Amino acid sequence: MKFNKIKTALWSVGILMVIFLVFFLYQMTQSESINSMMTILMLLLGLILGGVIAFLASKKMTAQPAMITESSHTIAESMRKVFKVVAAEGHFNEIYNYEETTKLLNFIPSKKKALVIIQAKVLIGYDFEKFQWEVDEQNRKVKLLNFPAPEILSTETDYKYYNIEEQFFNLFSKDDLARIQQNGKRQVIEAAKKSHLPEVAAEQMRTLLTELLEGKNFLLENSAKISESKNQIDYSGMNKSHESTSI
Repeated sequence: MKFNKIKTALWSVGILMVIFLVFFLYQMTQSESINSMMTILMLLLGLILGGVIAFLASKKMTAQPAMITESSHTIAESMRKVFKVVAAEGHFNEIYNYEETTKLLNFIPSKKKALVIIQAKVLIGYDFEKFQWEVDEQNRKVKLLNFPAPEILSTETDYKYYNIEEQFFNLFSKDDLARIQQNGKRQVIEAAKKSHLPEVAAEQMRTLLTELLEGKNFLLENSAKISESKNQIDYSGMNKSHESTSI
């Protein structure tokens, strides 16, 4: 609706200009001097150029949106059966400040820096394939022999860049952005490791195993093994991550 009003205003102005120029040309034709003829030619040229500009502006306003064609091909590299259970979920906001200073010609300082807000969701759980236990059918007991450390099963990260400052000879490259994201993600993992997530995961797993075995009339023995592993995180479980970037 707004474009239609602008289009109407442009055409109205164009028509008024044409009327004015026609009247002015009529007055100028009463003179036979060379200067008058040159003036007439210049006015005609201006009229033609004005008409072309008005036409192009009108076409641009009425142009249809660009057609976007997208295609993708997904190839499954591998699939395998796993038995991994998520026991705890943590949400983190990391403020990461990146600054790099270089010297042009070994004496002119050039600086670039960026403030990055990293929003992350970390899922911690256990891989049942790494459990070791023995079953006492006669006494209806399950004894834990070895309990694995909790694993970071998944991390979902969203990067938002603020206060980006760069100079003409020191711009951010794709490698710089990749390094910023890797360092920021590493900070999030360290924060998850130092948080209470491993303790929450261990307590959840203790509750799960206890209730599962009690439902089968078994008792869980040597459950202290679960608590012994809560202070360590196994990074080998990071088999997937989802990342997005906003600038």
